[in-house]
Amino acid sequence: MQVERVQALALGMLNELPEKFIRPAHEQPLNTKAVEGIAVPVISLAKPHNVIVEEVSEAAAQWGFFLITDHGIPASLIEELQKVGKEFYMLPQEEKEAYANDPASGRFDGYGTRMTKNHDDKVEWIDYFFHHTAPPSKVNYDIWPKNPPSYRQVNEEYKKEMLRVTDKLLEVLSEGLGLDRKVLKSHMGDGEVELEMKINMYPPCPQPQLALGVEPHTDMSALTLLVSNDVPGLQLWKDDNWVAVNYLPNAVFVNIGDQMEVLSNGKYKSVLHRSLVNKKRLRMSWAVFIVPPHEAVIGPLRELVDEQNPPKYSTKTYGEYRHRKFNKIPQ
Repeated sequence: MQVERVQALALGMLNELPEKFIRPAHEQPLNTKAVEGIAVPVISLAKPHNVIVEEVSEAAAQWGFFLITDHGIPASLIEELQKVGKEFYMLPQEEKEAYANDPASGRFDGYGTRMTKNHDDKVEWIDYFFHHTAPPSKVNYDIWPKNPPSYRQVNEEYKKEMLRVTDKLLEVLSEGLGLDRKVLKSHMGDGEVELEMKINMYPPCPQPQLALGVEPHTDMSALTLLVSNDVPGLQLWKDDNWVAVNYLPNAVFVNIGDQMEVLSNGKYKSVLHRSLVNKKRLRMSWAVFIVPPHEAVIGPLRELVDEQNPPKYSTKTYGEYRHRKFNKIPQ
């Protein structure tokens, strides 16, 4: 059974949203506007190391989110990444469907529309493409787009940059906890740490004030590193309000995810966030989820736990955590 794709719906020039996309009143952007004039943390990786440690750990603790600049990823590579991703979505529908995934049967890699169980069976205004880029043992090139032909080369180059930036951030976050810089990466599986690429495509939406691109959620990853096109839409939950994140050219958005909150025993906060959509413009983002292997056992780091600071989270394999999160089962 072929899934109804949001992009195909949008191309049909709808004037009104189908009912399944209309969020409950308390979730609609119309009724939950973001506060204006609040600046999210922006951190330059060109600063002295001790300053980076201080700023990153503070942002991770207070926001669960920050933007990084001066990260060393060539602007031309980010541009190429976005170009090949957009070109895939411009292919004929039939060609894209050859890569269709099936989350219900546990096959997440490939082209999809729904990834998890949604609240009230509402559907988000999004199509996506999902695949692993690291480690080599988890990569299945058969599911990577063959068109455009440069897709693989560009994504391989981007993966190298993501691994480098991930290493830097994990070291800085470890030091921010007062620990040796290698501690977090060792608990994440060292060389077996997994990178998952998700290309999010939010087509123009006829009634964006009633819909969401992605409903409010936290990421199950340890970190999420994201770049987007120049159409804003990301909003964070901070101090009982939604805060809009403005587009900053070539900056990388960094989300603290659930695994990092657990490992840090709650010092670092997994950020609640959502994505809005636009009436006239296509929004796209490229999210790289940094996750441990499924068999990795994740719990509060023992160095952070004592009688005064008992563990706030249960310890379980990442695979078990993931299963529960996808199926909306309490952790």
